Amino acid sequence: MSMPSWPVPAWGLALLMAPFVGSFIGVLITRLPVGARVVLARSACPSCDHALGVRDLVPVLSWAFLRGRCRHCAASIGLFYPGIELAAVLIAVWAALVLPDALVFAGVILGWTLLALGVIDRRHEILPDSLTLPLIAAGLGVAYWVDPASLPDHAIGAVAGFAAFFIIRVAYRAFRGREGLGMGDAKLLAAGGAWVAWPGLSGIVLWAAVAGLAGALMGALTGRRVTASDRIPFGPYLCGGCWLVWLYGPLVLG
Repeated sequence: MSMPSWPVPAWGLALLMAPFVGSFIGVLITRLPVGARVVLARSACPSCDHALGVRDLVPVLSWAFLRGRCRHCAASIGLFYPGIELAAVLIAVWAALVLPDALVFAGVILGWTLLALGVIDRRHEILPDSLTLPLIAAGLGVAYWVDPASLPDHAIGAVAGFAAFFIIRVAYRAFRGREGLGMGDAKLLAAGGAWVAWPGLSGIVLWAAVAGLAGALMGALTGRRVTASDRIPFGPYLCGGCWLVWLYGPLVLG
């Protein structure tokens, strides 16, 4: 079955949308975990609470023109927002370079959602259901859109991903008497399984484990003490593993 094609180059639209989507992701990251309104609330300076106008909200350019400061109170804005906007652009470029045009939009939707989830988990140690559950549905929908015959493999991947981490969570709590993996991690791996199908699950976990160990090692080398009782969010590493397996396929050894 041939994949559907877009009437205009998807990569061009994705690149045009990317900085604006990145701006929205920045708002999502800061507001969603604290229960603040995301869509209907106006953007405002966090220091002086002055409502921001259109000229203050042009991705990256407004920040650069204002030299990283609020137009009204001169408080520092920081690198967070332009960093997220540039990350969204990078995801779009990466997807455009690796994926066929018909899959670019699916790829950037996955990548942008993983970006939001990874940063939220890193900052707040939560993986919101409002992002993970739609990501599961989107993965199954994309699988059906591309190749309806592959849908069972992707559905099995979603169920197996959730079940594997849920079992590990229960076992860890039974042996250690405290939480190890959260339910958010299980739902995120379910989303990964929905996108890459069950053969890709091991690759997601392997990439995540290697990246997590590398992060812990870098922390130790820079003087940050890591103990067995430290809480290290696993979500960012799972997001990275899911992205790599979606782009390049399951890891094949030998």
